[in-house]
Amino acid sequence: MYVEFLYPGGREKAVTFSYDDGRIYDRRLVELFNRYRLKATFNLNSGLLNQDGFVKTMELKNLYKGHEIAAHGVNHRYLRQLTKEQLICEMWEDRRNLEKWSDGFVLGSAYAFGEYSDEIAQSLKSLGLRYARTAESTHSFAIPNNFMKWKPTCHHHENIIEKAKLFLNAPGYMKCPLFYIWGHSFEFERDKNWEVIEQFCEIIAGHDEIWYATNLEIQTYIHAAKNILFNAEGTMCINQSAHTVWLRHNEKIIKSYPNSKINFT
Repeated sequence: MYVEFLYPGGREKAVTFSYDDGRIYDRRLVELFNRYRLKATFNLNSGLLNQDGFVKTMELKNLYKGHEIAAHGVNHRYLRQLTKEQLICEMWEDRRNLEKWSDGFVLGSAYAFGEYSDEIAQSLKSLGLRYARTAESTHSFAIPNNFMKWKPTCHHHENIIEKAKLFLNAPGYMKCPLFYIWGHSFEFERDKNWEVIEQFCEIIAGHDEIWYATNLEIQTYIHAAKNILFNAEGTMCINQSAHTVWLRHNEKIIKSYPNSKINFT
């Protein structure tokens, strides 16, 4: 008896983005993602917003509509240099501020400067954050084992065009590949290479087999899928989450609805 999970809609692949700091160039990047119907997560420093070169608090609701706002620390400080109390204040206040200004939930984060430790990861989890992105590239399309130390596929400077081609032609034995790109929008302006991300969007967008999602949507769905309860023989399961999960059993796609039981025999 072999059962595997798929992404929403029975899709076999997923793509997500993560962009840091909330600089004014997010406006151009969001417009690009919207044009290609892609979804991204934007990690913001609430203490830096409204300053020259940064987006304004009053535009958060509309600018990032359809995307996700996540925490990045009030003032983008090196987390490993903070006391435990300072760390909690840096991340908790950032979450509170961003939720107030966006009128939404902030449940994800990215480590400023990519700095983290086991203790920092546990502290962020205790503050209600469900994931935290590092700056360490895996150069793979694997689903993370630990969302509090979520390592992306690569930075957008790391030959993403070639990686996109590899991803689109991923072999069948690679189950539920996830392509995760991160960076800073100001880098495209600084390096005068906006054409790189636009070309990437053209290549990766519009594929029926790909789920385009925010970081939080990815984490929430995979958490639900991994927590489906199977019996010892694998002949039935119960979805104990509040989310519908798509499964494949003997080439048949099945929806596992919340709080429902499925018999595969």
